[in-house]
Amino acid sequence: MCKVVSILSLLLVFNMHLRAQTVLSEGTIVYFTTVQTGSKEPQLADMFDGVTTTIFLRGNQSRTEMVTPLGTTVTLQNNATGTGAVLKEFGNQKIMIQMNRNDWQEMNKKYEGIVFVDQPGDTKKIAGYECKKATAKLKDGSSFTVYYTTELISENKDYDYQFKNLPGFPLEYESSVGNYKVRYTASRISFDPVPVQKFALPKSGYRQLTFEESKNLQKEN
Repeated sequence: MCKVVSILSLLLVFNMHLRAQTVLSEGTIVYFTTVQTGSKEPQLADMFDGVTTTIFLRGNQSRTEMVTPLGTTVTLQNNATGTGAVLKEFGNQKIMIQMNRNDWQEMNKKYEGIVFVDQPGDTKKIAGYECKKATAKLKDGSSFTVYYTTELISENKDYDYQFKNLPGFPLEYESSVGNYKVRYTASRISFDPVPVQKFALPKSGYRQLTFEESKNLQKEN
């Protein structure tokens, strides 16, 4: 009898966990950005304060928009086909970098073998979701902090390569840009349908480059 009660209790806890977890198959996540720096020229960091990053998800497709005072970068991915593009618009310059599966892997190779280590007892609520703290450790020896929730999971685990092995959905994380530490914090999560047009590649108006050509262009600059 005790064994039956124990099994029923475990099943009840498991079912409660499943009910509490929401699968994000389609929707929008908006992150706002803050910059921390010890620089003697804080105005350089101020330029990037308030930058927004918006992620649109629809099945296997994703669109990530980063809007800064200097310009806009849009990343379009179809993880079913492994294809997509990076669109850069800075001033009058508009560039489309065509990407295939191998290109994505090369662009994100720094995140290969990434390991997430939970920091027990360190939690906070972000955008209405309870989040756990973890330290992400990269193979180059660097690390960054991420807060993630297990109440929300994405149907598309490949929309952001650095988090494909994270046991939850990232709602706050850090990255380094030069001497700056940039923090992204989710401010809004919407489950409203996303128009399919959001994931369409523009047919004109952009200078088109392959991934290899874009790398050579960076070297020249």
